[in-house]
Amino acid sequence: MKSSKITKFLSIVGLSLMVAACSPDTAEEDQNTADQGTETNAGGIVVEDTRIEAENPAASPQLAINRGDTVVVGLQEPGGVFTPYFNTSGYDGNVQSVMFPPLVDINEKGESVAGLAESWEVSEDGLVYTFKLRDGLLFDDGTPFTAEDVEFTLTLLHDPSYPGDTDITEAKVVGGLDYKNGDATSISGIKVIDEQTIEITTEEVNAQSLRLLGGQILQKAYYGKDYQKGNLDYLNDLHLKPVGAGPFRFVAYLPGQEIRFEANEHFYAGKPEVSQFIYKTTEGDSQQFFQTGELDYSALTANQDNFEFLQMLGFADVNVYTSSAYGYIAFNHEKEIFKDPKVRQAFTYGLDRQTIISTYYQGFAEVAHIPVSPTSWAYSSEIGSTTYDPEKAKELLEEAGWTEGSTGIREKDGQKLVVYYFTTAGGLGDTLIPIAKENYKEIGIDLQVEQMDFNALMSRVGNGDHDLASFTTVMLTDPYNGVKNFHSKIPSATIKGYGDDKIDALIDATIASNDIEERTKAFHELYEGLEENPPVIFMEYKKVLSGTNARVEGFNPNGYRGIASSLKDLKVIDVNQ
Repeated sequence: MKSSKITKFLSIVGLSLMVAACSPDTAEEDQNTADQGTETNAGGIVVEDTRIEAENPAASPQLAINRGDTVVVGLQEPGGVFTPYFNTSGYDGNVQSVMFPPLVDINEKGESVAGLAESWEVSEDGLVYTFKLRDGLLFDDGTPFTAEDVEFTLTLLHDPSYPGDTDITEAKVVGGLDYKNGDATSISGIKVIDEQTIEITTEEVNAQSLRLLGGQILQKAYYGKDYQKGNLDYLNDLHLKPVGAGPFRFVAYLPGQEIRFEANEHFYAGKPEVSQFIYKTTEGDSQQFFQTGELDYSALTANQDNFEFLQMLGFADVNVYTSSAYGYIAFNHEKEIFKDPKVRQAFTYGLDRQTIISTYYQGFAEVAHIPVSPTSWAYSSEIGSTTYDPEKAKELLEEAGWTEGSTGIREKDGQKLVVYYFTTAGGLGDTLIPIAKENYKEIGIDLQVEQMDFNALMSRVGNGDHDLASFTTVMLTDPYNGVKNFHSKIPSATIKGYGDDKIDALIDATIASNDIEERTKAFHELYEGLEENPPVIFMEYKKVLSGTNARVEGFNPNGYRGIASSLKDLKVIDVNQ
């Protein structure tokens, strides 16, 4: 299919500003379907996931061609903590993923697949996990990778002084809390069977355990050389000198410029064909960097303008795919206004989300209605609503006791319905704010807005200064990660004061089995509960738009792992042949 077809389709979407919603099914990676949108139960059309090959690979900038078999990708400046489990910046996580593949990986459907572990077994009662490592695994320094390294990593995560965000105690490893909180010198539930086999016994069934136990692994001889229980400060000296087992090994970090890696000849799948991989961290316009050839791969905001920009270049392979993340507006449930679920329902029905999303994303996003993306096995198109219904919103507010005052703004017990909405400057907020102010004014709500940088937003939300605030989740490797912050007993940086025993029980049920069918049923029951008692206003499921210089083959990003799983497959071709 010629690219002009999809360009024509996108122009129609952009000019008419259609109400956009996405199909629950992603498109096959077939260019012949790329010029067809998908109509959904919301009556809108969006661009399907698709891949389109470059029309003129020979147009690749000479700067890129002259790099030979070095591949460069853009990245925002990381925090400089390149040890897995210890970083607070997601960009550090991008750096780590180059060097530290997990035991259990995840594919484009959100399913668990073999990583450094070639296989695993879960006992019939769901409590015992046995991991079998691949044959001949080596770290990038050439030393053996064994089950003892897995044991060390899990022990480190149970250490009482571990400061990171990974809560390994959720896996309920037998003896884990004895080690973390007591005098135990080892974890009784972890047993090394042989160099390639490790057995881990847990106290209760938890669908999260496989991913928690099957994560990235730290080399015991290196990261554990100075280990003493209760003191992990020594690791600070190693954060900028990582040793992993991935397709590339760390070479150098030049702050404000780049992170450089070289091909790892010890990688289990063989040395990559690309000799060097670089994350370029220089500040600047990623579009321009890609256009001039300074970058071989770049993800851009998914919209018509950027799509047409990539097509116009001629040398770009274009990839559109759906992220596993979702965007939302959080209620501050600690505020009296939002104690009544009818009020929260009214705020959802009273906001024209589809106009907001279609205007900003131009057909490259779907209005969200449940806390999981259409890419997930836990998704359902039958639960939740994308409907804009101001009359229903008014009825709900009336039922909640908020009656229209003399100025048109609703009142209850002498209090006007004035709410304060915080968001970051730029981006979707610039489109959302004028529409939301008008929508809410129509139903009797006075929306006051403050825009700020992200750090200030997090600080003020942490203080509970807001009534409403906008956020987007990270990529969700499991649908539980999109709902656990709604649990009343799990601390959340963005969800304040939500949750009750009923919602908690529904959330707990989603991880109480390892069976996908049982989990899917549990998630759908939870989504129905959240529809009655909304924790947030679900906003969008975004598409991701990326361009790859046609001189590089192998990039196959997905909504769960980004480009991480592709790195081992990269190779450079001669585009002038």
